[in-house]
Amino acid sequence: MSAHNEGISGTDHDAGLLRAEDEVVGLASDLIRIDTTNTGDPETLVGERAAAEFVAAKLSEVGYDVTYVESGDHPGRGNVIARLPGADPTRGGLLVHGHLDVVPADPAEWSVHPFSGAVQDGYVWGRGAVDMKDMLAMSLAVARRLKRDGITPPRDVVFAFLADEEAGSFHGAQWLVDHRPELFEGCTEAISEVGGFSVTLKDGVRAYLVQSAEKGIRWLKLRVRARAGHGSMVHDDNAVTKLSEAVAKLGNHRFPLVLTDSVREFLDGVTEITGWEFPENDIEGAVAKLGNLSRIVGATLRDTANPTMLTAGYKHNVIPSVAEAAVDCRILPGREEAFDRELAELLGPDVEREWVGLPPVEAKFEGRIVDVMTASLLAEDPGAKALPYMMSGGTDAKSFSRLGMNCFGFAPLKLPADLDFAALFHGVDERVPVDALKFGTRVLDRFIRNS
Repeated sequence: MSAHNEGISGTDHDAGLLRAEDEVVGLASDLIRIDTTNTGDPETLVGERAAAEFVAAKLSEVGYDVTYVESGDHPGRGNVIARLPGADPTRGGLLVHGHLDVVPADPAEWSVHPFSGAVQDGYVWGRGAVDMKDMLAMSLAVARRLKRDGITPPRDVVFAFLADEEAGSFHGAQWLVDHRPELFEGCTEAISEVGGFSVTLKDGVRAYLVQSAEKGIRWLKLRVRARAGHGSMVHDDNAVTKLSEAVAKLGNHRFPLVLTDSVREFLDGVTEITGWEFPENDIEGAVAKLGNLSRIVGATLRDTANPTMLTAGYKHNVIPSVAEAAVDCRILPGREEAFDRELAELLGPDVEREWVGLPPVEAKFEGRIVDVMTASLLAEDPGAKALPYMMSGGTDAKSFSRLGMNCFGFAPLKLPADLDFAALFHGVDERVPVDALKFGTRVLDRFIRNS
């Protein structure tokens, strides 16, 4: 049966979907066991090719025509793309994308080995469990179900499993958009990570936060040049001192409070659900009422510039001629020019600045895609409330938005009320509930079949 002939309400219990639910936990565990640590250093990279080949084999097994691509002169940076033709080729297609790589993890800090993929205590444990091998497993399980059961979605669906998101996407989404855009031809909308998860608000009401915007990224390098000299001498032109003063000034600076449309819409939605007010004269104090969620929302109220690394010198008694610092900057939509002006005023002309960056992304939370997201959640969790929100970090949506796609974070998970989900991203003992994976598989299946 084609999806465009199926109703969106109710609960499906067909054998194909149950099979997808049954295999999603094993797929997540298998993916986690493939160590795809991305340090950003080409000499230490492991696992992306193995993970890409695993995914390609699972897709080929059920009949997909799979494209495997490595980026340019960088062997091992594997990307896998497969298209499922839809009933109406004139409609804009849907891209379902996720990244294969993960950030490093120190086994000594974990309760289980971070690459064990252990399934215990109702969770799948390991690095990538929520960022984002959970979504990869759900996408893969649904892709296999649709192909295996001969289901034709209403429009083309492209599944993409990508490299290098954790170090800037230069060998994944960015490279593909620049060099192989035809793989995504016709796609007008996209879904991926860090959205669709539940938070329990007042009176047990669950809101599902759909990412409709994300801050821009600017990885900034500051550099000060001065006169080298002997560490025992009086020295009034010290690069380390000048850089330290600039870094302290920037790190202690508070950028202005700015309420973007996405944040306003989220806060209005919370007010409607809970009755809580978010007055602009104490917006940060009011946001604190959101508990663990306040860390995510609070980071989207203003630009941030956090110093992360310092580099200078080569010997204790030598004053170096150059000192450098790395700063992780996150910029709200529409604030890029103002941010640059403020940065220049703070640092002055003697501090050199260079950066790589990716722009902010913002999509309207409206239209058929949002309606189908909401209906798919309601079908599995009656009373669910879908709300847009802005993510403080960045995803591969920044690359795909350059192809004109409206991008959303929709990796649906129904989470326990007491789980500090935000702390699991890049954190110790990263894990995802088994029941949430099965829930997400059902929601994602329904969403794709009706979108």
